[in-house]
Amino acid sequence: MQLGTYGGAEVHRTGKMLIVRFNEPHRVISTSRVYGGMHDDLQCIFNHQSCEPAGHHRKELKAIVSDPLRYQTELCEQYGLPGLSASLGTAANMHYAAIETARFRNLAVTAICTGGVEGNAGRAGDPASVWEGEAGFEPLAASGDEPPGTINTMLLINRELAPGAMVRSIMTATEAKCTVLQELAVSSRYSDGLATGTGTDQIAVACSLGGGSPLTSAGKHSKLGELIGRAVSRAIGKTLALQNSLTPENQRSISGHIRRFGADRTGMTEGVARRLPEEAAELIRKNPLALDRDPLAVGAACALVHVRDKLAWGILPQSCMRELFVMHGALLASAVSRKSGEYAGYAARLEHEQAGMDNHVFLEFIYAACALGYREKWNN
Repeated sequence: MQLGTYGGAEVHRTGKMLIVRFNEPHRVISTSRVYGGMHDDLQCIFNHQSCEPAGHHRKELKAIVSDPLRYQTELCEQYGLPGLSASLGTAANMHYAAIETARFRNLAVTAICTGGVEGNAGRAGDPASVWEGEAGFEPLAASGDEPPGTINTMLLINRELAPGAMVRSIMTATEAKCTVLQELAVSSRYSDGLATGTGTDQIAVACSLGGGSPLTSAGKHSKLGELIGRAVSRAIGKTLALQNSLTPENQRSISGHIRRFGADRTGMTEGVARRLPEEAAELIRKNPLALDRDPLAVGAACALVHVRDKLAWGILPQSCMRELFVMHGALLASAVSRKSGEYAGYAARLEHEQAGMDNHVFLEFIYAACALGYREKWNN
């Protein structure tokens, strides 16, 4: 099925493949294992769903690392594609691909993205899972296997780019991806930081050759950079909404914002419940969303998490940590109880709670603030 024509390229979806066929010469830079780097002679780029997101151990997948040329050659033969192709691989559903185009005058940039981040979201600098040596990959973690989750981007530009601008376009596209994950507050699955991508993200950028002087800048000051940023961020936002139901509305959740510290909704509910009288504890267990997704409570919890980040990054001094936690914890309790006039009393009671940067201690402080407010919510 043809999804559209973008400049000198056609986009097709066939089975588990999303294919970009070039009708005229293009320059391509990509992370592909086969014909990766920069080339002016490729005829096609494609994104392939190679497996299901979890528990799908196909023997053919081993060839992606051990013999990538054979694996790609077999794919190209199966789908009738030219051998001179750059490929991306993923477990994401090709029917959840998002295509976004941004234009200015005679310049058009199209981003074609698939993505999933539920299992493999990470932050640059997180602990690695493998070491690549002379004998291949050696696991550093328990298994060395990456959980599912990949954001793949194919970027089409209808003007020729100088080689340096091609490289810069990858930087700009990557920054655009980070903005989406930042705005959605996606948690790293490997640390207590916010995610900047996944461990298996891939990209291919293709630009038309000829037709005027090559563009030399793809940074944020250039219109090309702006268009790349707009197209990529919109496409990644849409594909994550389709693949993972990852939307701003669904991220309106206390547990979603404290997930990176080791909590989930059930753990948070129980953490609050064990601090409540029996009747209130049973009530919150029956109505976990009433706390977890309340807009005022989520806003107050976000402020507390943000303060912790600022302390961790050194923007705020550690000497002020306890005062800051008590101050924002009282705000959280007030939001949960809907009794802003009790703020001072909540702060005084939270003074007796343990507060610290350790993840467990931090979560327990949040639970204490929530329990304090919930205990007062229905107390007239």
